[in-house]
Amino acid sequence: MSKKRISITDIAEQLSLSISTVSRALSDHPGISDATKKRVIKLAKAQNYQPNYMAAALRKGRSNLLGIIVPHIDGHFFTMVVKGIEAVASKAGFNVLICQSNEDVAHESTNVDTLINAQVDGILVSLARTTRDSAHFDKVLKQGIPLVFFDRILEGKQVNAVVLDDREGGYLSTKHLLQQGYRRIAHFGGPQHLNIYKYRRLGYEDALREANLPIEPAYTVINDMTLDDGIEGMKQLLDLPVPPDAVFSASDFSAVGALQLLKSRHIQVPQEIAISGFSNETFTALTEPMITSVDQRCEQMGQSAVELFLQILREKDDNFSPRRIVLQPDLVIRNSTARSAS
Repeated sequence: MSKKRISITDIAEQLSLSISTVSRALSDHPGISDATKKRVIKLAKAQNYQPNYMAAALRKGRSNLLGIIVPHIDGHFFTMVVKGIEAVASKAGFNVLICQSNEDVAHESTNVDTLINAQVDGILVSLARTTRDSAHFDKVLKQGIPLVFFDRILEGKQVNAVVLDDREGGYLSTKHLLQQGYRRIAHFGGPQHLNIYKYRRLGYEDALREANLPIEPAYTVINDMTLDDGIEGMKQLLDLPVPPDAVFSASDFSAVGALQLLKSRHIQVPQEIAISGFSNETFTALTEPMITSVDQRCEQMGQSAVELFLQILREKDDNFSPRRIVLQPDLVIRNSTARSAS
């Protein structure tokens, strides 16, 4: 038969003390005599008392829990975002609960309910690929729980958010390809209702317009940004009467898929077709050739998201207006695009 875990109430009853006296004795409160502290601590040790930190936190009106919802935890980007979140949250005295939506809006809604029921003090979220409606986040705000979006955010709404300047990232990547002498530049884009993919495409188009080049509809392939999508997208582009001489992909996963297809057909990269990705995933430095990519400052994004949450917590009132932090991208140039400009 398992032994019941002893509580502060049990100690108070055994010593004929009030619960508040026991609680203060265990926290070494100066208002409690040394004799009483010794009695309480002696019994607590004898009974192997373990404090219930959650209950104590709830009595103070705070759980010290921060909920995180990410589309997935595999890959470099979200792993490093979570690392940045945990570093700052831990220093501020918060523990982190991580949920995965698995790119599914229904699962994301369940994650929200789970975190609300866990009485988290705040929720940081990056949207699932299938999220188009924000109803499940409305109940977070109605309960007064600070909500901060990062990377993938709700478009058209005033929300607290930390994002990369994705448009600038798309522009930098495409401009680099132009500077290397490529002129028929194609684009792999993700679902356009998601801010990150919409703005990466717009940055691509900005660079083409600046170079007085036409935006060819056939050169834009919209897919789910997986490795297999990159393979299929590259096949589609190669079947065109005039195939592109470069591809800017809004994801490293579809970029590496395109690279695999080109290598299987013995098409040289970057001599015949250049490949550029987005996110600076770890594997981009391990392929042959290594893939040029846009670094998203993922760890800094996680840190900034927590700092924004803490700011909301400190300034919590009806007049707090949503704030957006925009991080600047870095283009990491590698061999997949390194052809000298013509």
